[in-house]
Amino acid sequence: MPATALPEADPKAPEKSRISKMRSVLLWTTVSLLGAVAWGVLALARGEKISAVWLVVAALGSYAVAYRFYSRFIARRVLRPDDRRATPAERLEDGVDFHPTDRRVLLGHHFAAIAGAGPLVGPVLAAQMGYLPGTLWIVAGVIFAGAVQDMVVLFLSMRRDGTSLGQMARDEIGRAGGAAALIAVFAIMIILLGVLALVVVNALAHSPWGTFSVAMTVPIALFMGFWLHRFRPGRVVETSLIGVALLLLAIAGGSWVQNSSLASAFTLSPTTLVFCLIGYGFVASVLPVWMLLAPRDYLSTFMKIGTIALLAAGVVIAAPVLHADAVSEFATSGAGPVFAGSLFPFLFITIACGALSGFHALVSSGTTPKLIEKESQVRLIGYGAMLMESFVAIMALIAAATLEPGLYYAMNAPAGLLGTTAQSASHAVAGLGFTITPDQLTHAARAVEEQTLIARSGGAPTLAVGMSEIFSGVFGGSALKAFWYHFAIMFEALFILTTVDAGTRVGRFMLQDMLGNVFKPVGRVNWKPGIWLCSGLVVAAWGYFLYTGATDPLGGINQLFPLFGIANQLLAAVALTVCTTILVKSGRLRWAWVTGLPLAWVTAVTFTAGWQKIFSDDPRVGFFAQRAKYADALGAGQVLPPAKSLDDMHTVVTNSTVDGVLIALFLLLVAVVIVNAAVVCVRAVRWPGVLPTAEAPYVESRIGTAPELVEVGP
Repeated sequence: MPATALPEADPKAPEKSRISKMRSVLLWTTVSLLGAVAWGVLALARGEKISAVWLVVAALGSYAVAYRFYSRFIARRVLRPDDRRATPAERLEDGVDFHPTDRRVLLGHHFAAIAGAGPLVGPVLAAQMGYLPGTLWIVAGVIFAGAVQDMVVLFLSMRRDGTSLGQMARDEIGRAGGAAALIAVFAIMIILLGVLALVVVNALAHSPWGTFSVAMTVPIALFMGFWLHRFRPGRVVETSLIGVALLLLAIAGGSWVQNSSLASAFTLSPTTLVFCLIGYGFVASVLPVWMLLAPRDYLSTFMKIGTIALLAAGVVIAAPVLHADAVSEFATSGAGPVFAGSLFPFLFITIACGALSGFHALVSSGTTPKLIEKESQVRLIGYGAMLMESFVAIMALIAAATLEPGLYYAMNAPAGLLGTTAQSASHAVAGLGFTITPDQLTHAARAVEEQTLIARSGGAPTLAVGMSEIFSGVFGGSALKAFWYHFAIMFEALFILTTVDAGTRVGRFMLQDMLGNVFKPVGRVNWKPGIWLCSGLVVAAWGYFLYTGATDPLGGINQLFPLFGIANQLLAAVALTVCTTILVKSGRLRWAWVTGLPLAWVTAVTFTAGWQKIFSDDPRVGFFAQRAKYADALGAGQVLPPAKSLDDMHTVVTNSTVDGVLIALFLLLVAVVIVNAAVVCVRAVRWPGVLPTAEAPYVESRIGTAPELVEVGP
């Protein structure tokens, strides 16, 4: 047989390679310079108003450089993914939980799962300290902590057959640390779900337009589920178009409902909405995933990505001015009306999910590691999706910072300070050093067709007003401001409910696993009584915190968000502890700083915040100091504002006690995990190779490997 001719070498290959490298250097130099100039403008601005476009440029430039260089460094030097190694999705494929999934589809799924209320609400609340501290933490936090955590947890879970965070802690740290981690993870999840649901309650209370639009997403999701599962299987594009069209009709229909005889049926009080959400959470947890949960997640993915992209375009086109101060007086005084406490540590627990979120570790060790097709894709999915969520947080901060400060504080300060009328709110805001007239408050509410915007705390209404201002400046003018406001409310509710219903189901799985050790039938995922029992217990647990938040005289979100932030960041401390321990045990001590430094930072932040919330003698900061103040007054028969009755006083005393005890419990559990892990790390350094990890054995992949996906070695 004639010899096969070898392809001739391209004589121009070296020249092409040199030109390609020059283009790459020029591109990244330009991106870096643009980002540096934007940061310079933000840092050097003194008193003058600047455009929000600079925030967008600074963030996007930083994200691009971080993804190109830092995430690649972590992948190649620290994790060393190998696309020749079969992932759990390939080795354990069962068509249910384990299934190799296209990286683009999985990126969308992972982003939808991690992106809840945190990146929307936290930055809005933290805007009381100015736009600059929040921006710095969101961008630096995600680059060096949040995205690192998500990526490393995803990789390590994938190497352990998709094992959960709690199980990894038990396998790698030991029984004591593992048990503490399991209890902490479940308890913290309950707090997170309760506070997230409270944001929905605050956004929809007494708003027939918003309540109708959000309520309609349930039958729309059910229709999509049956349409795609039973009637038109595989017609994804068709189902998507129908779903999006129905969503827009639901928003438009809300305007008609608000001005019709049906308005009273959809004008619900906070407590009524609490029980509606509890019922929804239970139903979503027990129904088959294809019927409600999956189509709602799918709908929300379109809404999340599309709306944030549209908002970014609106900011670039309209170039709104930032009305908030770069650094406000509340950053140092600690006497902010939205939440009390100084910049350190409370800014870093208020802005959690946009920079660093422990909840993400549950997702990165949950469904995603069971679906990833190739190891190298952890960089795109783990690091990349977190950068996307961080950008959501930046956009939320911009929406809040572009509002006039007077309106911002009239919406976010507690009702006890503002009162119930436009006149009382105007007077209270003036006492904070800002100006807004009663007519301006009334006009702002009328412009978005709401009864009032006073004391609409929780961040969601503030973000919706900011988004409506930006959108109406580009699309449709003031005539469509009400439409854009309620569009934003539904967008936020979809964001949050996706986390609430998915989190309730995850909580049910965790509780079934734990109770299954006592009574085995409960642990079976197909045993209906076990499903109903565990779902009921989970929704009752987070429903308690939701109800106490909705009825708290001090303002539920103002009272509970510090607890939410501390709990979420403590969960991140657990995740980073597990990651650091595994790196040390696997012989990568020299790279342990990648997760060790963010662990040290988040531990310092959360334990400082927790200590202050427990032991501070300032009733605005310390839960037990607050409890003592109201308990003493209650004993004397006095009613302290904003409480209006003795029952309100009892509520404050009870809620303060529960919050303080929970923070103390969480700190104790996480301290046990960290100390136990430190002992394991010391042993691993002294006797390398003696402490094996729980990594699954190597199996050769049979799925074709694209050359550009391989990231092996340095």
